[in-house]
Amino acid sequence: MKGMFLSKESVVPFIEHLASQQKVFAPNKKVHGSITFEEVNDANDVVLNYARALLSVKKYFLPQRETLLKYKLDDNSFEKQEIEQVNAIFLGVHNYDLQAVLKLDYNFKNNNPEKNYLKRREGAVFVGISYEPDNFHFSQSVGIDPHNTNGFDLFLHKTEEGFVLEVLTKSGEKLLDGFGEISEFQGEYPRNENFNASLYAPQSKLKEVFANSYDNPIWKEMAEKCVGCGTCNLTCPTCFCFNVEDNVGITLKDGSRDRHLDGCMLRGFTEVAGGEIFRDELAGRMRHRIYRKFKYISDITGEPWCVGCGRCTIFCPAGISIVDIVNRLVSDYDKQQVLNEGQMTSVLD
Repeated sequence: MKGMFLSKESVVPFIEHLASQQKVFAPNKKVHGSITFEEVNDANDVVLNYARALLSVKKYFLPQRETLLKYKLDDNSFEKQEIEQVNAIFLGVHNYDLQAVLKLDYNFKNNNPEKNYLKRREGAVFVGISYEPDNFHFSQSVGIDPHNTNGFDLFLHKTEEGFVLEVLTKSGEKLLDGFGEISEFQGEYPRNENFNASLYAPQSKLKEVFANSYDNPIWKEMAEKCVGCGTCNLTCPTCFCFNVEDNVGITLKDGSRDRHLDGCMLRGFTEVAGGEIFRDELAGRMRHRIYRKFKYISDITGEPWCVGCGRCTIFCPAGISIVDIVNRLVSDYDKQQVLNEGQMTSVLD
């Protein structure tokens, strides 16, 4: 491969060079070792060697809570809130998180475009970085190799001596203007990442598996462990469901219309007027969440809507694994197919 080489000693100057051009958000270590994306004030605080951030960069384009408009009840007037572009460089993004952003782009561009999200997305520049898979990553099973550079402007491939810097777009090339601490690289960078977690089947087969798994007993089995906290929804980089509510001031003269993220694992998610809850049981809510990742949207796009980051598993207080659930469905489906073939052979004989 032909590219540029960035030594370990040049990483901090590289970050400072980026920050001199534009606001930079990068992974930082917080309390108890958690990694979060924060605005860079000191390049030495940036952590590029990390497994995963607590929350993905989605939070900058789809905030957990926002005010859509403010209104006055005395004259029935209202004012929409102005939405600003994030207009920043996102440094050290793992490719599964950017693939999640691209999936959100699909969700919010089609049918009725969601203007707030799309406005914030304008001007975002992404500098990716490869990573070492841990016991919870399974992104390769959903078609995302650790060195997949789709959507990035620059990408840093780790080596023992530093990084191979791959320039992918004109915007990425512009970021390097005036930065002299890089040299030409000739050779191959390491590509031997091993995944300890993986799905038993590709999406092409999962389509059929999920078409025959609606009544699988695993939904009730897992529901006995689940506490219904919604952590899996909150940390998932491709979840985007929200609720809209009106909050009227105590004087009843004005108020605001606010939007906040919601989650299908929460009991009140399907509650309607009169108190009816359409997915009252945890088993039904869990099934719906997994089907959203591997069937409902996937039947349209042909792609899984899970990016294999492992967050829903590693942060689940009950230790429920999405990989174990999907693999159990595949195993049960294969067993049923063998049984059906045996029964058919018996009939023909």
